Parts: sequence; C-alpha cells; structure tokens
Amino acid sequence: MPFQWNSLLFLIALPVAAQPVFTDVFPPDEYGARRARVMAKLGDGVAIIQGTTERPGEQPLRQANQFFYITGVVEPRAILLIDGKSHRSTLFLNPRNERRETMMYGPGLYPGDEAVKATGIESVLARDEFKAALDAVAKEGGTIYTPYRPEVLGCASASDPAALARATKNDPWDGRSSREEIFIEHLKAAAPQSKIENLDPILDELRGTKSAREIAIIREATRIAGLGIIEAMRDARPGMKEYELQADAEYVFKKNGAYGPSYFALIATGENTWYSHYHKNTRALDAGDLVQFDYAPDFKYYSSDVTRVFPANGKFTPRQREFYTIYLRLYQALMTSIQAHARPADVIQRAVAKMDTVMASYRFTDAKIKQAATAFVERYRNSRANSLGHTVGMEVHDVRNPTPTLEPGQLFTIEPAMQIAEEHVGIRLEDMILITESGYENLSAFVPVEISDIERMMTKHGLSDAQARVNR
Repeated sequence: MPFQWNSLLFLIALPVAAQPVFTDVFPPDEYGARRARVMAKLGDGVAIIQGTTERPGEQPLRQANQFFYITGVVEPRAILLIDGKSHRSTLFLNPRNERRETMMYGPGLYPGDEAVKATGIESVLARDEFKAALDAVAKEGGTIYTPYRPEVLGCASASDPAALARATKNDPWDGRSSREEIFIEHLKAAAPQSKIENLDPILDELRGTKSAREIAIIREATRIAGLGIIEAMRDARPGMKEYELQADAEYVFKKNGAYGPSYFALIATGENTWYSHYHKNTRALDAGDLVQFDYAPDFKYYSSDVTRVFPANGKFTPRQREFYTIYLRLYQALMTSIQAHARPADVIQRAVAKMDTVMASYRFTDAKIKQAATAFVERYRNSRANSLGHTVGMEVHDVRNPTPTLEPGQLFTIEPAMQIAEEHVGIRLEDMILITESGYENLSAFVPVEISDIERMMTKHGLSDAQARVNR
C-alpha cells in the first residue's frame, strides 16, 4: 500500500531561512512531550545530555539518537539541561559560524529567540554559558542524570559503540575512555555534592513504546526497505555480484530520501546464507542459488529491518520449493500466533501447536529438509525466550520493550532461521511487526513472500535492464 503523506501533519514551516534550521521529522510539541515525561522522572534533579561532535572529514552530521530523541536538534556539540524542579529546559549551542554556513551546511541553529521559537525549548543560550548553569546546579547538590552509554549514530545499535568503547578502553596500546565517561568525570569534579545517575534507562523506557508519529516514520522506512528488496528481486540474475543487488536497494533508499542504511547490507547467496550477518557481498550469483536479502534504510532517524529469500535465476527448483515452503508455513504459524497483551512465551506455545499440525500434514520428500524443519520446531518447543525477535526503532536493534507483555505501540521483528548444516545453507525471513489494540500489523506484508508472487515479480525488468537500454 502506498504511504499516505497527508496523514503526517507535522512538517514545520520556518520562514526565516531558505533551509529549515530545525528538523522536519517531528514538530516541537513531540519533543516537548518527551522532555516533560523525562522531567516527571527526575524529581528535583536535572538531566544533562551532550549532542554529538562534528564529523571528521567530508561527512554529513547525524545527531546521536538519545539527544535527537528529546530535542530534534542537529547541531554539533550542543548540550541540553532539563530541570525537573523548574520544569524548564535550556539548550546550549555554539555561536554562529558564517564560514560553515557558506561552505558546508547553509543556515544553522544558534543561541537566541529564533532557536527558542523553532525548537520549543524554553531557553537557548551560548555554549560558553553552560559552566555557569552547571555551577548553579552544583550549589543545589541535587541528582544529575546523564547518559552512561556511548552515543549511537547511524548504521549502529547501542551494543555496537558500547562494545567498541570497552575494547578501546581495555586495549593496552590505546586505553581511552569514552566521551561519556570523560563527561561524567567532569560533572563529578564540577558538582562534587551531586549524585551522578544514568539517564539512559529513563530515555529507553520512553523509546520502547512508539508514538503515532514515530510509527508513521517507521512505516515509511519499511516501505522504502520493501521497495529496495523488490528492486533487487526484479534485477537479480546469475552472474551478478551480491554488491550489485546492494546497489539496487541503495538507489531506492536515496531516491526516497533516506539518510543512508540502517546497517550493512546482508546479501548472501549459496553457502553464504549459513551466516546470519554475512556482509562481504562479493560473491557471484549462481543459477542454483537462493539469495537471502536483508537490508533497510536509516530514514529520518528511524530504522526498519526486512528480509526476503528468492532464487537467483527467478525460479525455485523443486527441492528449494520444498525447503522454502515448509519454512514459510512454520514462520507463518509463529506470526499468526502473535496477540496483544500476551507474553512472548505464550505466543511461542501457541505457535508450536500450529507448527505440529503443519509438520504432520506436510509431504516431505527430502530427509535433510525434514530434519531441518524438525529441529526448527524443537528449538521453539524448548525455548525459554522472553522475546520473539528484536525491537526496532531509532536503532535496528532498539531499546528493549518496557513491558513483559506485547503492548500497542511496540515494534519488533521475527527472523528465525532454518538451516541444513551439512550443506552450509539456510533460510531466514524477517518482517516488521507492530502491536496494535486488536493484535498486530505486519508493516512489511506487501513485500512478496509466497513462491508464486516472488517468481512473478522476478519476471519484471530491473535497473540493470534500464541501464542496458541506455547503453545500447
């Protein structure tokens, strides 16, 4: 279904400059509501959070997720102070840089009334004034909340920079602390009477349930992801390299306004389908290969995550049909068992009962496929998992759901793999699941998943055909 842009009533009109000096992702009231919810958790304490720094070299600036979530501001080295006692926020920004405007970015966001009007933040001061504000906080001796986790930018999830920070700190030939650790030490030195607490759990709890506006953005990110996969299906043929299919998707991503990818392209063919996160993307497609395609955009600071499987030559062999069809029916048994307000363990229990029915009626001709399917079902039967997959939001592996049950506004993927170990091959589908009041919605349902629909899609012309016509 095409995305209805007229359902998004949150574009911001700023007449003061040719380019907006504030994000157009959400209106100021969305961010203001988030800050208000943070304030409610702070008591008489304050929250202080840094934005990201400038990029090294000729790279566009993308704000850190936690900072963007409560400000929408994309300026380097910004600092936000949220006062739980006064219920006011103060944003500290660098002064105007005319050279940066002329050479790089165009109009920016600077201290003063214009920034207050654009952001909805009560006060926007020069960054040099942050020290005086911190001194005032220190005199109160109250609790200061600040993020402990390393910042997350594009193409990453929280565990990625955290792992890098640990490895860097433990490296005997490096040993650097993270920027967040250094900032915490500065806060402790400036406010020795204050207790420094972790702000991340407060923000994570808010981020776990998506607002209607967030869902609209993720829906569009998923539409773009699906169109990228469809273009790769249309274009695929034996002899192409995996990276050529990546290029198809990236064209679609940028054509539809994505900042970039949510994660590296996972495009695996043949024996590479064994690896869940294979991303070298250099192998040539063979006529008898299945292609596992897992790629999605970073769109307006939100991610998606969709995976499809299709034959390199456009036609499933009889054996591939048997393997893919039993996997798909078991996958659908899991998906159709999802219910709002249910625990993941309850969903899995219902799914296993459906899987047993599927297995009992399925006509296997290949012992290895039957063995793989049996192992798939048994993994779920013996599962003690408290989730069905991973959450998706600002990060492709987003913050955890805030409740033990599946509640409306929560988004996650399911992506179970079925593998034939002796042949080093596997199948894995993945869909974007939104929990609603009545159950769930599969945001990626429009991307072909049935064999007949996939084969029909692969008869259509792709980008390579268009290029060939131009070159003739």
